[in-house]
This record gives sequence, C-alpha cells and structure tokens, in this order.
Amino acid sequence: MKSIITASDIKKTYPMAGGRVEVLKGLSINIAEGEMVAIKGESGVGKSTLLHILGVLDDADSGLIKIDGVRIDGMWDHQKAKIRNDKIGFIFQFYHLLNDFNVIENVLFPAMIGRGQKHSSRKELHQRARELLGSVGLAHRIKHKPGELSGGEQQRVAIARALMNDPRIILADEPTGNLDTATSESIHKLLKELSQRMKKTIVLVTHDDQLAGMCDRTIRMIDGVTEAK
Repeated sequence: MKSIITASDIKKTYPMAGGRVEVLKGLSINIAEGEMVAIKGESGVGKSTLLHILGVLDDADSGLIKIDGVRIDGMWDHQKAKIRNDKIGFIFQFYHLLNDFNVIENVLFPAMIGRGQKHSSRKELHQRARELLGSVGLAHRIKHKPGELSGGEQQRVAIARALMNDPRIILADEPTGNLDTATSESIHKLLKELSQRMKKTIVLVTHDDQLAGMCDRTIRMIDGVTEAK
C-alpha cells in the first residue's frame, strides 16, 4: 500500500536544567494509507512528541518527514499551517473544545480557519457539520455548549471537528484516556468505523490495550525509537 506518513531518523531534544534531554533518538516510522495504527510505550518515551511532529505541531531537530508524499521538514510556517489544515485532523485527550461556542460552532472552527472546505459556501459548511454530528450521534446536541455535555459527548464533538475539513489523516493522543470504560468502548467502535467506512488513516497514542487491539498494528516505542510488532 502507498505510504501516507514517512519519518526517517527523527531526532528531538528539549532543554532541561543542566543540559538537554534527548527524547527521540533517530526514530523511523512508516504508515500506509488507510491504516489504523496504535503507538504504545511507557510514559516519557516520546509518544506525544512523535505525534506532534507528525501532525506538524512541532519541529524535529533533524530527520526527514513526508506527509502524503510532501516533505515537510524545512517548510515555512504558513506552508505547515496549510498541511495541518488540509491533511490532518486532531483528537486530544482533553478535547480542547471552545467553551464559549456551541457544538456546531466548535465543529465548524477548522473550516473557518481554512476559509472553508474547498471554498464551500457557509450553508454547505453548516450542512456538513450537521451531518458529521449526526454520524457521531449528536444531531440533538448542536446548540449545546461543551460544559453541558458529558466527557464522551465532548470527545464525539472533537472527532466530528477533526473530520470537518475531510483530512486524509487523523492523529489522536490518548483519545479515551479521560473516559470511563463504557464510554471508552463506544469511542473505540466509532474510531474503528471511521477507519473502515471513511477510509481514514488513523494514528493514535494509547495505553488502552483494547483500543490498540482494534488497530491494524501496534508500534511500540522504547527509549526514543520504535519496535514494530
């Protein structure tokens, strides 16, 4: 299958008291189009750092990175912003919804930043947001504020938001880490459905063995590098 994410010899360090700590130590990873891949490992091995670099939210110190065939290391900031907005959707552990906006406004936000998905009209964007909220079971909640929703409902809003610009890649950082067991299972099923029905490439960081078991494969991080399973 065609590779949609390729990273080779990625290194990343952070300043610490008394020097710098090396988090990623020449890590390489390859994700095929349409795959659902779990990244696992002990706390502190660099899983979230890797996800942020793959999502063009942070820069590696060195190494080669390609997203959908386009080399992103060395890009200007405005070019990286376009890659993020066009190609990648993000799901975070703590949702990161805008509390002053209602559900549909939160889902619309990426399209507003990107001046509209493929230059769609405002009416078309609202229709898409409504359809996405329906697909995650929240058609009845579009006018509610995030504070009026349960944790599971907020994560479903975050998933709909991640899909708003029809990205090819979904990156999820501990998407069920803040949820109870029953709610986590419903999110597991939803992510798997997105992978299968919408043909999205999904890369997720998780400590959840059940969620990892639903993925096509697991990549384990050990001491700043990866060990494929």
